[in-house]
Amino acid sequence: MTILLLGSGGREHALAWKMLQSPLCSKLFVAPGNAGTEAIAENINLDPLDFEAVKAFVITSKVQMVVVGPEDPLVNGIFDFFENDVALKHIPVIGPSKMGAQLEGSKEFAKQFLVKHNIPTAAYDSFTAETVEKGCNFLETLAPPYVLKADGLAAGKGVLILHDLEEAKAELRNMLINEKFGAASSKVVIEEFLDGIELSCFVLTDGKNYKILPTAKDYKRIGEGDTGLNTGGMGAVSPVPFADAVLLEKIETRIVKPTISGLQKDGIPYKGFVFIGLINVKGEPIVIEYNVRMGDPETEVVIPRIQSDLVALFKAVADEKLSDISLEIDERSATTIMVVSGGYPEDYEKGKVITGIENVADSMVFHAGTKTQNGAVVSNGGRVLAVTSYGSNFEEAIKKSYQNIAKLNFDKMYFRKDIGFDL
Repeated sequence: MTILLLGSGGREHALAWKMLQSPLCSKLFVAPGNAGTEAIAENINLDPLDFEAVKAFVITSKVQMVVVGPEDPLVNGIFDFFENDVALKHIPVIGPSKMGAQLEGSKEFAKQFLVKHNIPTAAYDSFTAETVEKGCNFLETLAPPYVLKADGLAAGKGVLILHDLEEAKAELRNMLINEKFGAASSKVVIEEFLDGIELSCFVLTDGKNYKILPTAKDYKRIGEGDTGLNTGGMGAVSPVPFADAVLLEKIETRIVKPTISGLQKDGIPYKGFVFIGLINVKGEPIVIEYNVRMGDPETEVVIPRIQSDLVALFKAVADEKLSDISLEIDERSATTIMVVSGGYPEDYEKGKVITGIENVADSMVFHAGTKTQNGAVVSNGGRVLAVTSYGSNFEEAIKKSYQNIAKLNFDKMYFRKDIGFDL
């Protein structure tokens, strides 16, 4: 089977690495890809949001399946684009419909879905520039800290958690009136703050049946001890040590099942991944958010723990036969640590030559923000590399990743030295 994978990050490198292990995958294209995918597959200089260009490539290259890595093409309706095109409709797209993608594309849509289907989530309300003063009044009814979320896509950076009421009001005005996050914050969801420990649950669904993938926990803040600015993620651990059988059973019965049945009841076509961001509050799982694709860097620990053929799983999703296939999971722990550009998540420089990747042993290096330039691998983003290792427990796996990071080098390279500290 000839497959096209859309995206360019560590998530896509990990998916490509796994898909290429399948006897069902005869040819893999990645668009646009990075230096890591270039070494194992064929990178194509295509914009995943240019659906007409994607169509032309799919037809000329006889692509038989499209796997969508990032959220943007899904929120913009690539599934529907294929479904409604006579020349493309026979080609499965792994990813939800435009309506399904609203679970990530609109915080308000997601909250309404959660409430409608009685899925546990924090109390909330949403506001626009016209109702900003009502929003300020609503903040006064809450206990600190205050959670403000841009309604639209803001590349993982549209959430503010503030302890001071006046600062929260000022930031609400900044988001709604001054468009702090652009169009993404034309509407803002204010949410009750939940105190607990976070984890991520990943589900693969064909719209009717589902498989729950390994749990993971990622670390979003740039600084050690979870301090400083939010990032796309600085590291991840799988499985989550505190996610015992009791918690997992609650997650499945109270959250996963009503999510999948809710999609069916609402007539929302959904064939792909559901990422459920959860918080464990005194043993009770509560939904913080949905994403409609795999998380990054969680993919770099979840996918290596799947022993089943990933392409066979995707084919079962396309054929709505996911219940016919078994999911085999590696019992070992996996951890990943992100190596990032100095200055990230604020201003940083690209084009730094990376050395030492070939010296890494007993760990996998997934490329996130890299490209090939004059025969060398250079940095091409804020998050540059993810170093993933297996271990009999997460401590052993983390130790291996740090030992191998010591072999890597580029100018102003930075990584957190405390991933897993809170476990």
